[in-house]
Order: sequence, then C-alpha cells, then structure tokens
Amino acid sequence: MTYEGRVLAALADPTRRQIFERLGTGRCSVADLARSLPVSQPAISQHLKVLKEAGLVHDTPSGTRRIYSIDPAGLGPLRQWLDRFWGDQLAALKAVADRDEAI
Repeated sequence: MTYEGRVLAALADPTRRQIFERLGTGRCSVADLARSLPVSQPAISQHLKVLKEAGLVHDTPSGTRRIYSIDPAGLGPLRQWLDRFWGDQLAALKAVADRDEAI
C-alpha cells in the first residue's frame, strides 16, 4: 500500500480521526485519550497502532506510560500529496478568472 493509501485508510475511521484531532491539541497517554473518548483503552491502543504505522503519530516513553503526539514528519508527505491537487485547482480558478476578464 502506498504512503497516501495508508494515511487515508488510517484517517477513514471516525474514531482514529477523533484521536488524531485530539492529539492535535496536545500530547496524550492512552489513558488520557480513553477518558475523553467513548472507547476502551485497548481499542485506543489499537487505533494508535494504526496511526503510528501510517506515520501520523509517534510515542515517547514516560515512566510506564507512552505519550502520543502528532508526528510532523509524517504529515509532510501528506501535505505535499494534497498540495498537488491544490495547485491544479488554483490553475483552474485562474483560467476561469482570466476567461471572465476577457469577456
């Protein structure tokens, strides 16, 4: 599976998107995430595993816990992939604007 495929598949799940968005507000342990979401700790751990394998989050040890956060290095390739479409859309918008000015 391509990088984009792994990332999009990981974020296609609503619970994983919630976890990802929650991590966007700050670092969290699995227990912290389980307290803020209606999901068990084992399920949170499984979702974090998928997000980590997709390169979207990373973890650091803190005593007996692991603290999760968004991996900025993992987001870079996703942004580059999305920017390809943004460039095409801007070019299409410019073509329409140029055409309207000529009328």
